[in-house]
Amino acid sequence: MAIWRTVVGKLWLTIILLVAVVISTVGLFLLKIVDVTVSADSLAEIKHLFIYSGAVGFLLTTFFAFFLLTKITQPLREMKQAANRVAQGEYSTRLVVRSWDEIGELANSFNQMASELNTLIRDIQHERDQLDGVLRSMSDAVLLFDANGRVKLTNPEGQHLLEIWRGLKWEDEGEADERVTVPDPLRDIYNTLISKGTTHTGKIHVQSGVWSVVMTPVASGEGSGGGAVAVLRDVTEEFRVDKMRKDFVANVSHEIRTPVAMVQGYSEALLDDIAQTPEERRELVQVIHDESLRMGRLVKDLLDLARLEAGYLDMMMQEVDVNALLQRVHRKFSALAKERGIELIRSGEESGLLLRRADPDRLEQVLTNLLDNALRHTASGASVTLGACTKFGDKGARQIEIVVKDEGEGIPTEDLPYIFERFYKADKARKRDSKVGTGLGLAIVRNLVEAHEGTIRVSSAFGEGTEFKLLLPAGE
Repeated sequence: MAIWRTVVGKLWLTIILLVAVVISTVGLFLLKIVDVTVSADSLAEIKHLFIYSGAVGFLLTTFFAFFLLTKITQPLREMKQAANRVAQGEYSTRLVVRSWDEIGELANSFNQMASELNTLIRDIQHERDQLDGVLRSMSDAVLLFDANGRVKLTNPEGQHLLEIWRGLKWEDEGEADERVTVPDPLRDIYNTLISKGTTHTGKIHVQSGVWSVVMTPVASGEGSGGGAVAVLRDVTEEFRVDKMRKDFVANVSHEIRTPVAMVQGYSEALLDDIAQTPEERRELVQVIHDESLRMGRLVKDLLDLARLEAGYLDMMMQEVDVNALLQRVHRKFSALAKERGIELIRSGEESGLLLRRADPDRLEQVLTNLLDNALRHTASGASVTLGACTKFGDKGARQIEIVVKDEGEGIPTEDLPYIFERFYKADKARKRDSKVGTGLGLAIVRNLVEAHEGTIRVSSAFGEGTEFKLLLPAGE
């Protein structure tokens, strides 16, 4: 910066001009008198005196200017540089107090201001870090939108949800950039909130997921509407469980109502002596007996399933020979398969198929349910295969795989994820007679396999057949 633009430079120039004006004025008036009364030699000396006085005055003012430059301008420049560093975020910047005059007091005040500002910024950063930690630890998705609908802030769950939704194709994508604007599922809620300015809650369905949404308006610094913050919780599992509960009640009511109605109707027919012959009465009694057995099976399956899901079913763990188990089950179903014209195949036996800890009765129940389903849905002339072999897991753990494969009607692809749920039946048109299962068999199978720390998988092609694979840990 040029010296004449500083405070000291301006003061220096002012003093020089003032000294020059004073010396010139005095000299003009004095020389008129001196020319009359003083000789030529004395006049030259007086002129030299004025020149010397001007030079001395110039030197003194220059010295005074540099003195002021050191005492005033330099500390002010240091304060300016320090203020710039503070503005750039260096809040630990401090000034050296060189004097106790007004400039020293100003430097001291600047240091106090910088210290308080540093403390304030540190507290704000600490609170921000705490809020950021809370936000990141939340399992709910949090999205902050500005007044234009752009996403300003998210937590990891919210970012993950946005990335999933960006990959979906919406019916009305609009012209806005979906990467920074309100996602399509939240757009109606956001528009309603902006128009009304009140908190809005609701549920949104995106494909197979359900989210509970709480969206609250956020005011800007001027007090006007500044956007909204949305908190989304994944309630898909709760929604599914609630639906399963309602379906369970409805299915149990339906399953029980049919045999109860038949028992009641046929018993009333017996009481009213509608059956005239012993054969008719025997037929009515047989129907009542079959329906009572069906209700008994339903109640038994419900109790078994409840015990399994609650973990209260007793398991008699012992060493089990899988080959002997499969042979026993094969022998039990051979007559039924032959009667229906189905070939029941026992695939090649592998020696040494032993389960160190398993319940043979429960495993037989699993295979009985699977084979019963396979024979029921396999047409005459087709085959059902039962076999087992040794498998090794990813970590080298030995497992035994039991396979039940049929050439029946198969299961539609859309039904495969739900066949292990209670009362779920892929064949919606199947009649509910006494030979039809309760819809709980596969649910019980899954729970029994999981009780053995195993897994069950199913693969099927509609019209071609179904294959169930059980993987059970063989133990050491």
